[in-house]
Amino acid sequence: MRNKKTLTMVQIAILIAVLLVMSFTPLGYLRIGVLAISLLTIPVVIGAMLIGPEAGALLGLIFGLTSFAQCFGADAFGTTLLNLNPFGAFFMCVPTRMLMGYLAGVIFKGVHRVDRTRTVSYFVGGLAGAVLNTVFFMGALLVFFWNTPYIQEMSGGKGIWAFLLVMVGVNGVVEALVCCAAGGAISKAVSKALKRE
Repeated sequence: MRNKKTLTMVQIAILIAVLLVMSFTPLGYLRIGVLAISLLTIPVVIGAMLIGPEAGALLGLIFGLTSFAQCFGADAFGTTLLNLNPFGAFFMCVPTRMLMGYLAGVIFKGVHRVDRTRTVSYFVGGLAGAVLNTVFFMGALLVFFWNTPYIQEMSGGKGIWAFLLVMVGVNGVVEALVCCAAGGAISKAVSKALKRE
């Protein structure tokens, strides 16, 4: 029992270290032309699937705090939102990422119970993390900032759905596919190596 607790603590510490390195280096984002695909969801969903929903929430908290830290000058978009509404910027970055990590773990556990292949559930968990991250982030953006002149100018006077399509578009799809593939494959491989299957 003590060894299992130690292993869990070590796994969480490693994933937090990976998140911190990715957050403050170019490793956290895959840049393809004008696209910036966030890879920070991957360590969160790996922890949520391998350790559990609570670990997913903790890793989501770290992801959210590093994302919020970017709002203090490192990211022009985040800095502008922080100046418009500090609470809204914090909510958009932190609680949404915690909830994403927790729910990715819950979804994985639910699917894993009925997954006869013992493989599909890992990819579902990875995909769930990316989709939930996008939905929660964009939802908070709309709730707190839709009526601001900054976002209205960005939307070019178009409606919410057109704005969402432009903001999420190809970026969201590629991010979901990358997180699904990488998060699923890594989690499955680590689980097999730890002989949990």
